[in-house]
Amino acid sequence: MKNITLIGGGLSGSLMAIFLAKRGYKINVYERRLDPRKANAYQGKSINLALSNRGIEALKKVGLDVPVLQTAVAMNGRMIHSLEGALAYQPYGMQGQAINSVSRGGLNIRLLELADEHENITLHFGQRCVDLNQDCSIATFEDENSNKTEVASDIFIGSDGAFAATRLHLQLFQRFDYDQEFENYGYKELHIPPADTNEFALDKNCLHIWPRGNFMMIALPNIDKSYTCTLFFPFEGETSFATINNEQNARLFFEKYFADVVPLMPNYLNDYLLNPVGNLVTVKCFPWVFKDKLALIGDAAHAVVPFYGQGMNCSFEDCIVLDDCIAKYGDDWNKIFDEYQTLRKPNADAIAYLAQQNFIEMRDRVGDAKFLHRKHIEHELSEHFGHLFKSQYELVTFSLKPYAYALAQGKINDKILDALIEQNVEVVPGSEKVSEILKRFELTKE
Repeated sequence: MKNITLIGGGLSGSLMAIFLAKRGYKINVYERRLDPRKANAYQGKSINLALSNRGIEALKKVGLDVPVLQTAVAMNGRMIHSLEGALAYQPYGMQGQAINSVSRGGLNIRLLELADEHENITLHFGQRCVDLNQDCSIATFEDENSNKTEVASDIFIGSDGAFAATRLHLQLFQRFDYDQEFENYGYKELHIPPADTNEFALDKNCLHIWPRGNFMMIALPNIDKSYTCTLFFPFEGETSFATINNEQNARLFFEKYFADVVPLMPNYLNDYLLNPVGNLVTVKCFPWVFKDKLALIGDAAHAVVPFYGQGMNCSFEDCIVLDDCIAKYGDDWNKIFDEYQTLRKPNADAIAYLAQQNFIEMRDRVGDAKFLHRKHIEHELSEHFGHLFKSQYELVTFSLKPYAYALAQGKINDKILDALIEQNVEVVPGSEKVSEILKRFELTKE
């Protein structure tokens, strides 16, 4: 059995290590951060994760689905907070369908603990990859004291995130396509503690959104009855991180735009002024592999912005597909890697596009009356004509259908909704007119 080295011990890296170890491979994982079980690597810069069907399916394969869901909080829909403080609820799916708010750091620790228990896995922390040799057979790592270690391996898997050293190595080769697109927005983490009654200060089963046109804030519930809030804000402009930069104007800003939630955030000024600003980046590249020596997974291959809640779910699905290819082709790593990237690349591109589009929806449209009417019709179609209609959100979040299929089907769904609205058709159970319109549009093929 070949020796395999994972460069990056985050979510996808630790999960992939477990998949590989279960198949009998000798695994080493090198992670640039210190062990998060001993030091909080995420404080002040985390976005809570929205765990849905794809991620749950991956965790199920390593026996972590039940314990992780036991520490998650189910979110059945969005709760929209208007500037005036009015609330509007939008369900995500049908009765019983929910996305699950989980702690990024907590989930990474669970995966690392499970990996550490396996006799085939050795974890190395505080080791930054600084070089890969030309044929990807030796990697060089450097610790915090600048001591360097050369590591030989039959196979390397790059799971080292959006700014991956492994991907940078591939960029040195000819005919490597690379596209990196930063949003003009950054993000800051804020915090809502439990209420004085030691209960949730807001509806616990919702993802809360404060859409404000050019910016927005969201809040995801935690198991300890607090909320992790994230302010998505322009870097530059009249109202931006550049201009809201001291206690006085930060106070005025929050009291103007988030008056309903300010009383629930006693430390919001310190959080805003002291927590770091995170970047939002979309990365696309190809190829993801080099011969039978190196493959990229997760954000190293396809970093996406967080607005569809699919970054982790997509990365975990990479692990499932790569593991399936190993099961199919045994030790033929040329075939394994080739089929893996062929299957995943179109779907990674699809979810990257959808995530960028959903930012516009969450920031600008969720409070619009016409948009809300359209969403209501879409929900009624899913509920009463589920055998003929699935919303794009359902396909992405509550199914294992390929992302590319969901993207294509979403375009057809838009035509269906346009026809229903234009003809003022009421969506009621058994409506022949609705059935006629639905059947007029051919469903996409997977």
